[in-house]
Formats: sequence, C-alpha cells, structure tokens
Amino acid sequence: MTAESTATTCFRHPKVESHVRCTRCDRYICPSCMREAAVGHQCVECVKEGARSIRQARTVFGGRISAVPLVTYILIGLNVLAYLAELARPSVENRFDMLGAAPAGYYPEGVAHGEWYRLLTGAFLHLTPGEGTFGITHILLNMVALWNIGRVVEAQLGRVRYLALYLLSALGGSVLVLLLAPETGTVGASGAVFGLGAAYWVMGRRLGYNMRSVNQYMGGLVLWMVVSAWLTSWQAHLGGLLAGGAVTLAYAYAPRDGRRTLVQAGVCVALLALLLVLAWVKAASLTSGAAA
Repeated sequence: MTAESTATTCFRHPKVESHVRCTRCDRYICPSCMREAAVGHQCVECVKEGARSIRQARTVFGGRISAVPLVTYILIGLNVLAYLAELARPSVENRFDMLGAAPAGYYPEGVAHGEWYRLLTGAFLHLTPGEGTFGITHILLNMVALWNIGRVVEAQLGRVRYLALYLLSALGGSVLVLLLAPETGTVGASGAVFGLGAAYWVMGRRLGYNMRSVNQYMGGLVLWMVVSAWLTSWQAHLGGLLAGGAVTLAYAYAPRDGRRTLVQAGVCVALLALLLVLAWVKAASLTSGAAA
C-alpha cells in the first residue's frame, strides 16, 4: 500500500489532504473548515448544529435579548416620513387622520363609512406648523418620549412583543376616540406612547424597579392626560394607556413555562378582537343613525 493511497482528505474538500479530525463528529477537516473549540477543533457543520442546540437567552417577559432597539428606530422613522408627507401635501392629514364619521351635512367619510385604516394611520400623523397650539412641537414631544421610553420597553419585551404592544395601544386609543368623540379628527402617536408608559409601570412592578421614579413618570403622564383634555385628545391617551396596560400585564404575569407565549399571544388576539368588535358596533350605530 502506497503512502498516496493512505492519505486522508477533508470530508468537505476531498482534494485537500487533512490529518485533523473534528472533535465532535470525528471526520477529517482541512484548515478552512476548522473552527476552534474548547478542546481541539470542530467542523463548520458541527459548529452550526451546536449553535442551534444552545437555548437563546430571553428576558423575564420571554423576548429575545437585543442590544439594538430596531423597532423603535423604525417607528420613529415612519412617524417622521408621515410628517414630511403632511408638509408636502397638507391633504394627507385630512385623508388619513382618525375620524369616526364626518359631522352631519358633510361628505360621508371616516371609519363608519368603511375607512377602517384610519384606526392606525392617524397614530402616525401629527399636527403641522400653524395648526392649533402645538405645530411641530407635537411630533417632537411624541418622538422624544418614544425614543426615551421605547428603547427601555423594547429591550425587555423583545421586538415582536414590543411591536404588538405599540400597535394595540395605538388601536386602543383610536377605538376610544371612535366611541366617545367620533366626529373629532385626531392625529398623533401619543396614544401608543401612553401605552408604552403603562408598560413601563407594569414592568417596573414586575422587575422591582425603584417605583418612586416610575411613579413620577406615570404621574407626569396622568397630568398630561388631564391637561390634554383642553389641547388634544384625552380619549386617545386613555385608550392607549388601558390597552398598553392590559397587554403588558399579560406579558408580565403569564406562566413561565411552555404556555407563556401562547397565553401572551392569546391575550393580544383577544384584545384585538374586542377592539375591532367595539369599533364595528360603533360604526354600525353611526351609519344607522345617519340613515335614519
């Protein structure tokens, strides 16, 4: 038997001679396939399989740990892009703000007339310069609040749970506007921001934060809700606060076993269904009243 016939080669590169075995699968590997391990070297396939078998660290609420608040960045970007669209075309606000139904005598429009998208699009719009008391301050205050509180909440909940919380809070604010002030056009991310504020408070209780600072933050939100009764839409703020609190309670106190994700998702779906039913019932009453 010749030396050439006894030469061993890499199992991934048959033309490359190799004398090193993977410590996990015992196959020969060449230098380009070697990955350092705690003992010896492993092949690329064994390293990938090992990575899949390692349980990824999760937060108390079940979210995947991430150092980059990507969803918060995206949400801020969407709000800013929508604001630029409003500046370029002022008609955008009237076309996509949260409106339940136009007052009697006006052209039929709003959620009651099939424009259901307003329940969410209004939460990405803001007052433009020259409108009311705020103007550009409206979006600045909301984006600063979203940046400050959103990063903290996203880090604890993970991206999927955080996005569900944000959208359900925004929807909860719009639905309460529809129920209590259907003929008032509203815009702003503050309903969703109030939902994040409620989430921050629930998280603080669950994680044992210094509740003095957390309570001070919540006190500021409640005070702003009272003041906003004369300036903006307190209904959207209250709706977002209630929806955000309900969602985060489910996140925080769901059983910490295999059922946790199912319970959390179930509460989110149930809340979504409840909000949509309330909106449908209110829209039906508005259209039937107009027909009468």
